[in-house]
Amino acid sequence: MNLSRLFATELYRASLGADRASRVLNADLEQAALQLSEDDAAGRAWCKANGYDGYTSYSSLDDLTRRASCFEDLAKRLQKHADAFGAQLEWDLRGRKLVLDNLWVNVLTPGGGHSGHIHPHCVVSGTYYVRVPDGASSIRFEDPRLAMMMSAPTPREDAAQEHQRFIHVAPAAGDLLLWESWLRHEVPPNRAASDRISVSFNYRWG
Repeated sequence: MNLSRLFATELYRASLGADRASRVLNADLEQAALQLSEDDAAGRAWCKANGYDGYTSYSSLDDLTRRASCFEDLAKRLQKHADAFGAQLEWDLRGRKLVLDNLWVNVLTPGGGHSGHIHPHCVVSGTYYVRVPDGASSIRFEDPRLAMMMSAPTPREDAAQEHQRFIHVAPAAGDLLLWESWLRHEVPPNRAASDRISVSFNYRWG
């Protein structure tokens, strides 16, 4: 018997480091995110209107790298990881580059979640985790073939990860995750007693 594995879906995971500069950056990002959640009235209004439990700057602010140096520093660090992920995927970029398209903060309060979605018009999406308290929700990825499986049996509970329909990934503060933007994902309700803080972003093929 010869069994081949076809059409891989890859998830990139890295840590931005535990050195002093990385710890300072993380603290600055946390402070900036909490300050934005207080100052950004338009963002808070959008969250209230759309049932988002917490705060996100996604719909209201598109200039974070110009608002605070910590976001500019983060963007510089993200670029090398985006380039490494593109190389791992063996993409032929035809002389062009992966370019940061947008970047936003998320402050998810206890009980808050984010329903399943994709990121249209981009090629790589990801999240950097600033604060992940004990009990905070994982991110859940959905098998992109799910809608075409028709009457396929459900995998056993002890099936290997690559055979599961949904994969839960539990990040820690300082972790970075990257995935292709067509991969559907969600954040189940936050079961922690405090806020879960992250910075999400998209890259386009520039």
